[in-house]
Amino acid sequence: MKTWRVLLLGFGTVGQGVAERLRDGAAELAAVGLDVRVVGVVDPALGSIARAAGLDPGRLLEMMAQEGSLRAYPDTTPVAGGTEAIESIEADIVFEMTPTNLVDGGPGLHHVRSALDAGRHVATTNKGPVALAWAELSELARARGVQLRCEGTVMSGTPLLNVFEGGLVGAGVHSVRGILNGTCNFILSRMEEGLEYDEALAEAQQLGYAETNPSGDVEGWDAAAKVAILGNIVLGGALTLSDVAREGIVGIGKGDVRGAAEQGTRLRLVGSVRTVNGAVVEPKVGVEELPFDDPLAAVRGPGNLLTFDTEALGPVSIAGPGAGRAATGHALIADLLAIHRQVGL
Repeated sequence: MKTWRVLLLGFGTVGQGVAERLRDGAAELAAVGLDVRVVGVVDPALGSIARAAGLDPGRLLEMMAQEGSLRAYPDTTPVAGGTEAIESIEADIVFEMTPTNLVDGGPGLHHVRSALDAGRHVATTNKGPVALAWAELSELARARGVQLRCEGTVMSGTPLLNVFEGGLVGAGVHSVRGILNGTCNFILSRMEEGLEYDEALAEAQQLGYAETNPSGDVEGWDAAAKVAILGNIVLGGALTLSDVAREGIVGIGKGDVRGAAEQGTRLRLVGSVRTVNGAVVEPKVGVEELPFDDPLAAVRGPGNLLTFDTEALGPVSIAGPGAGRAATGHALIADLLAIHRQVGL
């Protein structure tokens, strides 16, 4: 049995999703030889605590439900911010789950950089560090002999990056194309059913698909970050967010959707990137008119779908949820399992 000491940076929706998976999936993890011990949680709003003997995931969730805070967890040591916790807490892997910042990556970028530099493995759901500084961070991970994994940054917990690494390496992937933002897809789907843009957006916010400030989704920033990540990890590029041509769905009206339907097409926000002679080219996000028989046109509501175009297999598509507490929490566990298979046995 291999014990993995985990430090959680962030205990919001994703962090609590991780705790749920650790609580409910402990027997499955033990069956593959893992004992996962949460040795610290850092969340400025909810409490930052450490316990070398481990924090019980179920108890953490109970405290959140009962008190809305972790500060009263018994027999723990209060800790300061993320960087201080990385330096002071003996952890094997850091789960970085702070909110995405696509301007300068902070504070997640600093957390990831500090953890790698300290010789900790990192699994993150934070798109900022990966979209803005992948080349630097992956080189730092190699130099320190640790792993940097980010399954949850694209299509949430749908096994995408790990599937690529496990089964598509050597298949000659030369492009990726897909629907990568469930919020935009939900809005466009509802507009097809007769809603105006503002009505569909309000419904998306009510259902939790869109934030109060939805600009990251509807202006295409979220999908553009995912295109950069895919271009780097799947196609071997060195893209940053600024390399991705970006268009969102702001300005699309019900008349545009109706007009497309009359032409036998559907409007979808599509992200894509490809290689030509070994160079990664044309990273972009934009609204496209797709014929009804295009697999992307069939994706409804908040779903996501990505297609790898390969030499050996032709098109290989993966569909699944693009968001959600349980799904994203699972992505981090999947990354831990991948690290365990590579370095922990």
